[in-house]
Amino acid sequence: MAKTPQKKKSILTDQSFTFLKNYINNASPVGFETWGQKLWLEYLKPYVDNSFVDTYGTAVGIISPENKFKVVIEAHADEISWFVNYVTPEGLIYLKRNGGVDHQTAPASRVFIHGKKGPVKGVFGWPAIHTRIGGDEKEKHPKTENLWLDCGARNRKEVQALGIHIGAVVTYQDGFDELANGNYVGRAFDNRIGGFMIAEVARLLKENKKKLPYGLYVVNAVQEEIGLRGAEMIARRIKPDIAIVTDVTHDTTTPLINKNIEGDISCGKGPSLAYAPAVHNKLLALVEKVATDKNIDVQWRALSRSTGTDTDSFAYSNDGCPSVLISIPLRYMHTTVEMLHRDDIEGTIRLMYETLLTLSPKTNLSYL
Repeated sequence: MAKTPQKKKSILTDQSFTFLKNYINNASPVGFETWGQKLWLEYLKPYVDNSFVDTYGTAVGIISPENKFKVVIEAHADEISWFVNYVTPEGLIYLKRNGGVDHQTAPASRVFIHGKKGPVKGVFGWPAIHTRIGGDEKEKHPKTENLWLDCGARNRKEVQALGIHIGAVVTYQDGFDELANGNYVGRAFDNRIGGFMIAEVARLLKENKKKLPYGLYVVNAVQEEIGLRGAEMIARRIKPDIAIVTDVTHDTTTPLINKNIEGDISCGKGPSLAYAPAVHNKLLALVEKVATDKNIDVQWRALSRSTGTDTDSFAYSNDGCPSVLISIPLRYMHTTVEMLHRDDIEGTIRLMYETLLTLSPKTNLSYL
């Protein structure tokens, strides 16, 4: 009788899985990442030698800081959100975007308005379908300028009494959940899943008692969603010799996505590697070889002149930094139901971990 193949043991622990859920459920909007960074640093600190936070909130854990050669593994901590922009005399709240939040998914969503007295619950109001269509009039569609929040206040004074002010940041209430077949769903997997994965890499290095021949900087950067700003600042400060960036990429197997443009990427089939000018070809080849040698499935994308990730900031920082992008496939990006697969989480963690064990200050990344 043929033997039943044994399932590979998960590298995620109960403790790490609990952290993942808490981290996803916590708000970390652009410019206000401190709320999430506190959780992240608390989880990371047992696995690093020391840590620091820069002026705008990028958090960094360091392993073997005595070594002059520096390697970065990086993700970004911020999530897209909204700003309170105007309160009507009737107590309804109009907004501005904070990052690339999708106005079409907003109607009827529940939110937290983070005011001076703490979070206030609210909803995106939207007229009933009966009232949106009439005669020859076209159906109204959601736009930033016609979306409003209703927090139950009856006038502007009651809104202010709740601690809500102009500039208060607004995040969605939706949190972590599990679907069938190893799929997870939640708000802001872009890119707190990256922060989780780099923390898990640090945990594995500590628990497996690996001694690195270089300083490892575990970086959870801020303000990626508005132009890679946190990575830009921290790259100038750390001046790394090599950078490994992880972010999300589009699962292209669902309807309404053109594979001719976005390529062929699927959740559950492994992390995605990418060709792009900012991606260093020799470092990419090294990562590909690690994946082959360690039997880690990978997928491929081409990203043209920009990766749209913090890879660009690290690659072109200082005198140039050999950089590579390891992405995790994600469905429904920039919605409250972003979806990814457990196997891809583990595959991405393993690929970063094994790549770090392969690198050394003597690794030749010279093109000529």
